[in-house]
Amino acid sequence: MSQSLHTFPGLTGSGALAAQRNRVLRNTYWLLALSMVPTVLGAWVGVTTGVMASLGTGLSLVLFLGGAFGFMFAIEKTKDSAAGVGVLLAFTFFMGLMLSRLLAAVLGFKNGGSLIMMAFGGTAGVFFAMASLATVIKRDLSGMGKFLFVGAIVLLAAGLINVFVQSSALMMALSVIAIGLFSAFMLYDLKRVMDGGETNYITATLAIYLDLYNVFQSLLSLLGIFGGERE
Repeated sequence: MSQSLHTFPGLTGSGALAAQRNRVLRNTYWLLALSMVPTVLGAWVGVTTGVMASLGTGLSLVLFLGGAFGFMFAIEKTKDSAAGVGVLLAFTFFMGLMLSRLLAAVLGFKNGGSLIMMAFGGTAGVFFAMASLATVIKRDLSGMGKFLFVGAIVLLAAGLINVFVQSSALMMALSVIAIGLFSAFMLYDLKRVMDGGETNYITATLAIYLDLYNVFQSLLSLLGIFGGERE
């Protein structure tokens, strides 16, 4: 037995790497599913209390940017410990709270509940499509990362400008672009985990969660604009 192990050292090493990749992917999916619970709870608290709706646009933006980057910094510092899971779940609660303003606006439509379910279903469809695509694509997608990052920075800058410009046409254009951009990001992030490029499941969960969050938010915004029915 020991002789066979010495004869095929590469097989032993590749098997260990495959097991590690599968473990990271499995833990990522479990934590991603778990992160939906505090997200929904945060959204429910925000909608029922109206805390986000009571804040002005400028204050909401400052709170969102400060809180999001603060949490992401904390996650980066704690990602190698059990505390990282708690920080990530607290972050998803915060993101649910931030989403409540949009949810409350959509729920103001007669068909608001249906629109939210459509956005949820569409986001789930994008996730399963990207996950399936990531399993069949053999080429290395690591080169996409820098282009996607630049695209995200440009999108963020345009979004910040639109906070002050308040252009409906620009908002619709940015929402369409965001769906495409973060769907590509989702494919990239999933492929990294599957290929062993990302070995920390907390970091992997954070990346895929943000992809899903942005796709859902953008899709819901478009559905509210084009499909919202007034009372």
